[in-house]
Amino acid sequence: MTDRALVTGATGFLGSHLVERLVTEGWDVTATRRENSDTSALDDLDVTWAEADVLDADAVSEAVAGHERVFHLAGIGLQAADAPVVERVNAEGTRNVLEAAQAADVERVVFTSTAGTRRRTNGIATEDDVADPIGAYQRGKAAAEELSDEFGERGLDVVTVHPTSIFGPRDEEFTGRLLSMASDPKMAVHPPGGASFVGVEDVVEGTVAAMDRGRPGEHYLLAGENLRYDEALDVIAAEIDGHAPLAQVPPLAIRTAGPVVGAVNRVLGTRMFPFDAEMARLSTRELFYSPRKAQRDLDYSYRPLRELVPEAWEWYRSEFHAAADE
Repeated sequence: MTDRALVTGATGFLGSHLVERLVTEGWDVTATRRENSDTSALDDLDVTWAEADVLDADAVSEAVAGHERVFHLAGIGLQAADAPVVERVNAEGTRNVLEAAQAADVERVVFTSTAGTRRRTNGIATEDDVADPIGAYQRGKAAAEELSDEFGERGLDVVTVHPTSIFGPRDEEFTGRLLSMASDPKMAVHPPGGASFVGVEDVVEGTVAAMDRGRPGEHYLLAGENLRYDEALDVIAAEIDGHAPLAQVPPLAIRTAGPVVGAVNRVLGTRMFPFDAEMARLSTRELFYSPRKAQRDLDYSYRPLRELVPEAWEWYRSEFHAAADE
């Protein structure tokens, strides 16, 4: 029997790659979209579309009905909305999905959160290193994780995955910025700190494995290669014959700018800069993670950054160099 799956957030970076994978493997996929969503990445796939904003409980219930599995990825960051909206979408939207899934007797929900809710002052974090959320995005996701745990205690089968810093085609934010830094000789400086770099297809693989083999109620970090940003940019530049920035932006400069940016956003009532003082401090740290639990339970694996670069670079050149030539 073909599995029927609902994917919320299907038009996003990770969601679109997940839908591609599921359809390729023969799943019967329903994907949610909002009225203004860009569905172009999935136009050639056999997907049933359901218009449902996750804050619309009735629309969510209608979309969930009739599905055995739900992949809940829908959420927004500070690039898309101001802080109260970000928290509400990530928390209340998750509540609506979980309530609908419980009412519809869904077999399992896999909820995609963020590695940002796990953190250590020093060293490599695991699922046990629950940290105080920083910023509206993490606060919303942390609240959503609490809801997932609560619904699990009430009998709903929920597994939560926590991707780290996802790298791959169609990601204009994190991936696009790094490729720009490594390819533009005018880019003279790189950020401080570091991240756990994980390929988008590896996260998709881990997410599907969590649906198939994850233990009910468990949390899994889908982590990758832990690298400082200067190390990562050296890897990327070597793969694309580029120009890695040689100088580091002083961490103090970023920490000092944070309060100013936050004040500007508040005064102007805009989100011109999607971070504040808290996020500025966090961005200067080495945020490294362990995938050991996912490796043990899900047979999860990840590729090193150098193997992720060629496909991402091909997308980047096609998307941005072609646009510059027009």
